Amino acid sequence: MMRGVWVTGVAIVLAAAVPVGTRMAAAGAVTTAQVPAGVQRFVIVPGESSVTYRVNETFINEGNRLNTAVGVTTVVRGEIVVDRARPAASRIGTIAIDISQFRSDSARRDNAIRERWLESSRFPLAEFSPTQIEGLPPAYQEGREIPVQITGNLKIRTVTRPTTFESQIRLEGSTLVVTGRTTIRMTDFGFDPPSILGILRAENEARLEFRFVARPQ
Repeated sequence: MMRGVWVTGVAIVLAAAVPVGTRMAAAGAVTTAQVPAGVQRFVIVPGESSVTYRVNETFINEGNRLNTAVGVTTVVRGEIVVDRARPAASRIGTIAIDISQFRSDSARRDNAIRERWLESSRFPLAEFSPTQIEGLPPAYQEGREIPVQITGNLKIRTVTRPTTFESQIRLEGSTLVVTGRTTIRMTDFGFDPPSILGILRAENEARLEFRFVARPQ
């Protein structure tokens, strides 16, 4: 069972780690004693990492002008255990994102999303728990960017949905970089897209992107 802990306003998840081979099954929480020699635990670095949303919106009161709203949060936590000798034996834990910290180019938009639509002031923590990674190679190559599909359970507000991210993984020296993108529908997670009668209407689809930078703990 996952447990969320808030420290100085930032969500830290104590999550079960899961193997990231071709198929992944849930396992018990990883402790330092369980990590074998030659295996490294990487911790996602907040500030250097980010999660971004992109949503198309139409300004009805401006002649139906089209715009893409872009919001970013850098408050991200998570751990990845890497085995260079056997990449399929590596493991990844639940990723926690503070979505109440999304910032766009409009404070008015941010506040409306936080209080009225996404309601991230009430539900500030989103979680992505990987269950499967496809495309990992049998052998590690330094600095190689590896295209993979990361599938897992994405929880926003009180709704959890299976979600797949088209991703890339690159490990070079002591820096691990994981990027990914997917598209979700807001109504699938229990909230309506922003809409203000006669002023603005947003699309239901939201494009999500992440960039995680992790270094050894």
